[in-house]
Amino acid sequence: MRGWIIYNDSANRLKPETYEINRFLEVAKSEDIELEVFSPDQFDLTVTSEDDKSILIDGNRVSLPNFVLPRMGAGTTYFALAILRHLERLGVYCVNESSAIDTVKDKLFAQQILAEKNLPTPKTMLVKFPVDVQLVEKQIGFPVVVKTLSGSQGSGVFLSKSISEFDDLMQLIDATSPTANIILQQFVKSSHGRDLRVLTIGGRAVACIERNSNGDSFKANISAGGAGKAHPITPEIEWLATQTSNVLGLDVAGIDLLFDEQHFQICEANSSPGFEGVEAALDINMAKEIFHFIRIRLGIFYQPVEKPINKQTNKKANKAVETRQPESAEV
Repeated sequence: MRGWIIYNDSANRLKPETYEINRFLEVAKSEDIELEVFSPDQFDLTVTSEDDKSILIDGNRVSLPNFVLPRMGAGTTYFALAILRHLERLGVYCVNESSAIDTVKDKLFAQQILAEKNLPTPKTMLVKFPVDVQLVEKQIGFPVVVKTLSGSQGSGVFLSKSISEFDDLMQLIDATSPTANIILQQFVKSSHGRDLRVLTIGGRAVACIERNSNGDSFKANISAGGAGKAHPITPEIEWLATQTSNVLGLDVAGIDLLFDEQHFQICEANSSPGFEGVEAALDINMAKEIFHFIRIRLGIFYQPVEKPINKQTNKKANKAVETRQPESAEV
């Protein structure tokens, strides 16, 4: 089985901290998978009926893989999406599909879809400048979470604790980037500094950890210094995570859930979730789980190569069995 990872850095520029990429490459070797890493800027596309000539990497024609793992998440550009759409048209299985990635990177659109399906989500509001602070207080209240429309690993997420703090932030954004797309989200007090990260594969919840900020920060992202520990997958957690991934069309997803007293709310979904914290907290090989799902999806199964039998050793073993005296047994 052959696969590509499309990542923002090419194979010869991998950073030491790219844990997931390195894990995929490491596990691929043991799973007899030929895996290569490319960045979007290495691709050239031509829309033509000659499919085998329509995609180039570093200016050269290449044979297409069985699958592609996009690992760009919220940073997926239009050009990267065009590459995925092109590969899908050529019959290459992408995990996840371009349409699902495009949906999830728009946090407001994803929330609209989840709300349409009556799934529990924090109240969310799209900002327009100048901001009507009184309306925000009436509709959502303070503290309020301020988010950029697209972002990952906790970047572009702020907590405004008061009206004055919020007003100052809005004025700053309006003065420096008036066209910025900002959403406001209800602050769930019982989830301050902690949340759940549930990883789903093929519509199954396969891992769950509780993330804690270990400080005053309201963000629990491990990439931002938080810590993770194992958390049981209850029926409610499993249902929320699998429903979210199914509704958003994600074969592999990281679903973030907020603690809401005795229940949970869906914070957001990630199309290329990190799993360093999950593997550190749980006895699970996430890269292997994903590869096994891809094999099942494609119907390509790995058959380990059997070692040739040493005939001389085999003869000696058979002779030893023949000369062994049977033990007496009582009935």
